[in-house]
Amino acid sequence: MTQTETEILTAPHVLEYPYKRSLGPVIGRFFTSLKERRIEGVRTAAGRVIVPPADYDPETSEPLSEFVEVGETGVVTSWAWVTQPRPNHPLQRPFAFALVRLDGADTAMLHVVDAGDESGMSVGMRVRARWAAEPQGGIRDIECFEPVVSRAEEPSASGGGEPLAVVRSPLRLEYTHTAGETSTRFLRGFLEGKILGSRCPVCDKVYVPMRRSCPICVSTMAGEVELAHTGTITKFCIVNLPFASRNIEIPYVSASILLDGADVAIFHLIQEIPYDEIRIGMRVEAAWEKPEHRVPGMESIMHFRPTGEPDVAIDLFEDADA
Repeated sequence: MTQTETEILTAPHVLEYPYKRSLGPVIGRFFTSLKERRIEGVRTAAGRVIVPPADYDPETSEPLSEFVEVGETGVVTSWAWVTQPRPNHPLQRPFAFALVRLDGADTAMLHVVDAGDESGMSVGMRVRARWAAEPQGGIRDIECFEPVVSRAEEPSASGGGEPLAVVRSPLRLEYTHTAGETSTRFLRGFLEGKILGSRCPVCDKVYVPMRRSCPICVSTMAGEVELAHTGTITKFCIVNLPFASRNIEIPYVSASILLDGADVAIFHLIQEIPYDEIRIGMRVEAAWEKPEHRVPGMESIMHFRPTGEPDVAIDLFEDADA
């Protein structure tokens, strides 16, 4: 093998999807007040004001419904400075993530402070909300907090709007994954058209993906095992919602597939059959990308499809770790 073929794999990953949440009466009213450039909390049975508001009293678990408007100024109780903002951070210049206890509140809320420089941050400093130019009904209607220059209060906008029922937010997480020696060998196997597992020399179980040690008896694995490209569906789910990064007609089916010779199942897509004909016990096989299109990863298997073989009885695999 060349150095390129033996080096440990690393790859950047992005987990991103649109997030939709039904708000309920408490958070719905909180976001509505932000859209109107007001900040509201709720009062507990003990008289404490919680901001952001909670649906239930943290001490008694009783529902909370007494709303209290608090100030748009407050005090920083703790903070952490961000020197190099990431693309989706609220500000694209150095800023602080901070806990801010607003005037009239007994708890602190997490937000960002635009202090210009780290030297401008301190515990106990007074800050004021800077509102977004076009509020949408969400936490980022407060663009940030900024140091108070004058203690003069600005009038709040009057309320009266309909409570928001739903909030939509994009979520994005970027990270770099380092595979390690064992996982690198497993991933490179797909370039060769192989699905590789590991066999435990003590309990004799075969795991896929490959592992360095047995999760049951903690023994070091004896070596790699090349598994069949066929298997049995042990569980499945019908997906009726579109997925942001997957261009596939819905509904579609994702399934746990127990490959022949393995003791644990892998998770993959089932295609080339109507979704309502898929069943537990169905025999399937891997549909591979052409060799020139393969990558070191499970994407080299486009999906699994029926083999046409008779179904397998459930009692033959119900004890598998699937």
